[in-house]
Amino acid sequence: MKESYSNVLEKETGILVGAQVGPPNGQSLSLEDSLAELELLAETAGVEVVGTLTQQLETINPRTFIGSGKVEELKLLANELGVNMVIFDDELSPRHQRELEGIIGESIKIIDRTALILDIFAQHARTYEGMLQVELAQLEYRLPRLTHAWIHLERQAGGGGGRAGGVGGVGLRGPGEKQLELDRREIKKRISRIKDELKKVQEQRSQHRAHRRKTNIPVVALVGYTNAGKSTLMNSLTHAGIYVADQLFATLDPTTRQLELPSGQAVLLTDTVGFIQKLPTQLIAAFRATLEEITEADLLVHIVDASHENAIEQQRTVLGTLDEIGAGDVPILTVFNKIDLLDEPAREEMRHNADPQAIFISAKTGEGFEALLAAIERELISQYTQITVMLPFEQGQLRSLFHERGKVQRTESTADGIRMSGYIPKELVSLFAPYQLKREK
Repeated sequence: MKESYSNVLEKETGILVGAQVGPPNGQSLSLEDSLAELELLAETAGVEVVGTLTQQLETINPRTFIGSGKVEELKLLANELGVNMVIFDDELSPRHQRELEGIIGESIKIIDRTALILDIFAQHARTYEGMLQVELAQLEYRLPRLTHAWIHLERQAGGGGGRAGGVGGVGLRGPGEKQLELDRREIKKRISRIKDELKKVQEQRSQHRAHRRKTNIPVVALVGYTNAGKSTLMNSLTHAGIYVADQLFATLDPTTRQLELPSGQAVLLTDTVGFIQKLPTQLIAAFRATLEEITEADLLVHIVDASHENAIEQQRTVLGTLDEIGAGDVPILTVFNKIDLLDEPAREEMRHNADPQAIFISAKTGEGFEALLAAIERELISQYTQITVMLPFEQGQLRSLFHERGKVQRTESTADGIRMSGYIPKELVSLFAPYQLKREK
């Protein structure tokens, strides 16, 4: 018991602050739901939420984001509860952060949703590229916020985006403007070095993608809101061994494994980072190379948490983010996961309201997997062209290509060559055109 009590005492505590600016937007989460999500983010970062403050605003206060009276209320609440952190649900400008720190006191860290997500990403990045991307996003976020909270890069050296000074990287106080300028220069140098290093890593990733294209194996990417169950599904289908936890952003770095479809065709299945509403622009920019795994996929399997009360809003957020990163034109198969958590009436209601092509599964129990794999195969085939060819015996390469990239339905050896019927990707039709036969009636 003593050990448990000690851990509670050492845990950071915080107050959440949310503001509804203008009329509610039907395309996003309500203020209450957004704050509930922010609390989950805080818990994932190791912060215990002990209080919440909300305000309805016509416009954002240019000095303190929320109104001056509400700031005083926040200061009193923070002192009363003895917290060491205040977390805003929306991104604060550098001025907002400075003014709030001056009023509430420098002993209490003022951070926003962006800083919180960056901190979680820093905890969960495992690959070299992922750590570089997180560190770049953190430094670019912190650079304009150094006036009252400066950091030494030595605290991050070798950490690749580690948690400098706790959540938000705020904790040390600078000795003066001279030190601030030195820190700014050092951060700019570090940003430049990281970008150079990322270019090299991204070139290697591009080479890997080019190699994959040469193997002619279709790429299927799992996308979805964070904690929708993508990694659980990946593990169930491919035994990938990805870390799974009931928390936001439990996994960050993409994982790719080969998966065999019912017909025997192989595809590459990629698990990608989860999306979330108000995803920091720094992360979208920093992770653009990783997100290319999504934009260059042959098919996106959009995993939706069917048991979540905001499933539709989460679905819209993912589709909006896909448009933002340039993946809006990639074919999408919608899959509602976690149906094991729904009773039969709830399942029927969701099926009634969902797209007729949507698939319903439980990544945990395996229910619906047969339908899912068949749907993936069907979606990929829709990108193919039915064809019958007579390949000369010496065209072994084309025969292999047909088997690797296509879906062979019938093969027959004749005196003139090998007659093959089936489906091939539309972009390969020109290679087979010289040997194409008229389609059988």
